[in-house]
Amino acid sequence: MSPALAEADLAPLDGAREILRRTFGHQEFRGLQADVIGEVLAGRSAMAVLPTGGGKSLCYQIPSLIRPGLGLVVSPLIALMTDQVAALIQSGVAAARLDSNIDPAEKAETWRRIEAGELDLLYVSPEGLMQPWMLERLSQTPLALIAIDEAHCVSQWGHDFRPEYRMLGRLAELFPAVPRLAVTATADARTREDIRAELHLEASREFVASFARPELILSAERKRGTKEKRVVDLVTARPDRSGVIYAGSRDGTEKLAQALRDAGVPALAYHAGLDRSLRTTRLEEFLEADAAVMVATIAFGMGVDKPDVRFVIHADPPASIEAYWQEIGRAGRDGDPAEGITLYGASDMAWALRRISERDVDEAVKQVQVRKVRQLYALLDGTGCRAAAVRRYFGEEGVKACGQCDLCSGAVETTDVTEAAQKALSAAHRLGGRTGRGRLVDHLLGKTKEPSAFEQGLSTWGIGTELSAVQWRDLTEQLIFEGLLREDPNDGRPLVGIGDADAVRQVFRGERRVAMRKPAEGYDPSTRSGRPRKKSREALAALAPGDQPLFEALRAWRSREAKAQHVPPYVIFNDRTLVEIAAARPGSRAALARLNGVGEAKLAHYGEAVLEIVGGFEG
Repeated sequence: MSPALAEADLAPLDGAREILRRTFGHQEFRGLQADVIGEVLAGRSAMAVLPTGGGKSLCYQIPSLIRPGLGLVVSPLIALMTDQVAALIQSGVAAARLDSNIDPAEKAETWRRIEAGELDLLYVSPEGLMQPWMLERLSQTPLALIAIDEAHCVSQWGHDFRPEYRMLGRLAELFPAVPRLAVTATADARTREDIRAELHLEASREFVASFARPELILSAERKRGTKEKRVVDLVTARPDRSGVIYAGSRDGTEKLAQALRDAGVPALAYHAGLDRSLRTTRLEEFLEADAAVMVATIAFGMGVDKPDVRFVIHADPPASIEAYWQEIGRAGRDGDPAEGITLYGASDMAWALRRISERDVDEAVKQVQVRKVRQLYALLDGTGCRAAAVRRYFGEEGVKACGQCDLCSGAVETTDVTEAAQKALSAAHRLGGRTGRGRLVDHLLGKTKEPSAFEQGLSTWGIGTELSAVQWRDLTEQLIFEGLLREDPNDGRPLVGIGDADAVRQVFRGERRVAMRKPAEGYDPSTRSGRPRKKSREALAALAPGDQPLFEALRAWRSREAKAQHVPPYVIFNDRTLVEIAAARPGSRAALARLNGVGEAKLAHYGEAVLEIVGGFEG
């Protein structure tokens, strides 16, 4: 319990702990739960940002059982309401929901229970709650509290903005004596500020927990070949486990579910286009099964509290880092190890940006949404610890690497670009924050159209010829994501300037290194996509007959290693590197390090194993 809690709050919290143990079967509160519950029990409104799986629902469920009156919960997802109400009933709590799926007879019975004081918790949608007749009936009902779940939906800066949530600000004046609790799992500082303003919680306490999810093992990979095949490969490598797969369209969920069923996986599609009863049936099947895979649309969401989901796969990327962390967070809610895997590609980012440009929203909102998309892809294609990057995004300080994501484990090969980063930072400084990203890249390459005499006279003019325009754009994006550069919206024409001054000084002093992913095999900076103009299999064709047995032995080892790590084989070593190893037959770590595709991380992780295999073919 936080020392901030007053002594007068101790007795109510003792009662809360008793309910926690007796009703919900938990021995102690976790994280900030006690702090939040104590605040609500004292009759004060608050906002709580707790990670997915962090027990947000208990923060309003327990006070609803202690304070006199009905606990009113506003939720945007029927699936989430259904799941929580069912779980509460199983725990012996008198709970119900009012939504479009409830038949008239059941609605009438629910209202009878409300008016008789027989109900502890009622779940409603924002649209349903703000109907005049609903507000009128509730005004005659004593309320214990009003909880606004998924409160990020209130904010136009959030990842799932819903205009109907803006109406909830009226609750402050309609129910001035009722404590209100806004809860969400994902909200950055700007979104939190907007939530507080819209819901009139400016004077209320804000509780923000760590976004750490140490049980989640994160990875991301660029799409290669067909999406369906890769998803099938990933799922079949994880047999007898429950998982969730997010796809970007209804048709995509159906195709993926069918491909998985063809491969023998018990997969179900779940999206808003299905008949309501069918959705309900499939949701029940998924929740009740020990091992099942649900393929759902990202936009529709799941809102499912199934504790034993062992993996979440994004077949199509989410909309933002907030959405990523919330959706990935469906895995491992029981605290046991789970995986979050994301497939992404340049076309996905282009599609996301195109959708934003077509939306009928304010330009300022578009700018924020564009930045969030770019930040997501900088994370997915970055080189630093994924979990640490997410936590820094949400404002956490002193964050350390997780040590277990694909980037921490060395599955992705990187190259040091600290010197190039110094050039980009120096150029941004000398240009005084008056240029956009494209102009900064042109300046580094010395290709600015009609440059001024001032620009040509700068020491950074044309000093960046060692990288292509594509690579400079990637590096600039990465520097923005890491906070070394910042981007001023500038009324829709963003300008790039220096970011965190202390961090920038560390880069110039060599105290902080900057790394980028190595270009993929066959990378061609002269093409827009980076893909080579012609695909060649010359390396495999050049394999000498005498080297074939060693090559096959190396491939078999690579396959075992990839299966153990749940990664595609090519991220360990591609075929071209294995061909070179088989031909060169290196006898030492130094000799192995000289071969293409063998960086320091891979040498450290796989060097001894490779040398042992090579040694077995000598003599």
